[in-house]
Amino acid sequence: MDSDSDPFRHHPELRGLIVDPLTSAYRAMSLELLDERMRAIGAPADWRRGDDDREDGDLWVFAYGSLMWDPGFRFGEIRSGLLRGYHRRFCLRSVVGRGTPDRPGLMAGLDRGGECRGLAFRIDGAHVEEETRIIWRREMVMRSYAPEFVPVETAWGGIEALAFIVDPAGESYRPGMSLEETAAFMATGAGLFGSSLDYLERLTDHFATIGIEDDELTRLRDLSRRLATG
Repeated sequence: MDSDSDPFRHHPELRGLIVDPLTSAYRAMSLELLDERMRAIGAPADWRRGDDDREDGDLWVFAYGSLMWDPGFRFGEIRSGLLRGYHRRFCLRSVVGRGTPDRPGLMAGLDRGGECRGLAFRIDGAHVEEETRIIWRREMVMRSYAPEFVPVETAWGGIEALAFIVDPAGESYRPGMSLEETAAFMATGAGLFGSSLDYLERLTDHFATIGIEDDELTRLRDLSRRLATG
């Protein structure tokens, strides 16, 4: 493979640590199964968005949660980057993906204020039509996010990237939780896509690999581990 076409040319340490998009469970995510799960907990018929709301175009996608290790879409390049004006927060209540109604979990969102380090993935123009359909179904289906194009700083130049920002009007949004309250959800929630604690463990492991330091995230992981083991 030519070095200029290697998606991992900037971050060879991530090779083998990111799920092959073509084998990702998110790529084959069944909307019918999600509809069934949501009906079972009393969700309205229009609980999710359709593909018609999706926009096409060449783009970068900013990843700050599970997209970092399992994007589910094909990409041509990865860059670590810094987004200013937003911070990562576990503030989205999950009753299907990472929890249940009886034992809800939490997922990460981009909330206003501060800054956030993550990964930016570039989708090649030839694949944009198909790949944006995959990511739209994954990120926008629950009406928890508002998609925005944001400036991301990278060591290889600034880019404009699509980011999924927390929608404060969404029913899943849980602002203002303390570290202890957040850890309680992370320690017990588990759902269709795995446990909230596994989500947190994978995120902190990925940060360690690419050299991102986040003391608050580490404290949350350590406390969640202690609560999970009693």
